Amino acid sequence: MTTPTRNLLVLNGPNLNLLGTREPAVYGTHTLDDVEATAMSAAEAHGWTADCIQSNHEGDLIDAIHGAPGLADAIIINPAAYSHTSVALRDALSGVGLPVVEVHLSNIHKREEFRHHSFVSAVAEVVICGAGIQGYRMAVDYLAATLDPQGVQS
Repeated sequence: MTTPTRNLLVLNGPNLNLLGTREPAVYGTHTLDDVEATAMSAAEAHGWTADCIQSNHEGDLIDAIHGAPGLADAIIINPAAYSHTSVALRDALSGVGLPVVEVHLSNIHKREEFRHHSFVSAVAEVVICGAGIQGYRMAVDYLAATLDPQGVQS
């Protein structure tokens, strides 16, 4: 019996479309295309697929989360600035009941104090911050190890 392919929803929040040019000392020089390629490549390495969405609009991200059940097995999200402000994103993620991994390119705990708290962290199984775009690969590998542990190579 063949196991169905798993699909990941990879969400990126506001201003991440500016990666590569926005504050490279903080966020690095990789672009959003690089981020998405890393996530998709990591998913493919496990025989999975990944759908990537970036939006600067909170409602678009919430709509994508609401549409995820039945289409995605888990959500990887970099809520960006919405991490620190959006109870609505937190509630949407909690409401759909899918595993969530929160990713931040920079280490939010080494930055301004207002960035130290994330509403999303409370509903995420794992938070990865400060690993740059490799954080997305780590997120996929974590989900593979927890959702399909028999298929993960050690």
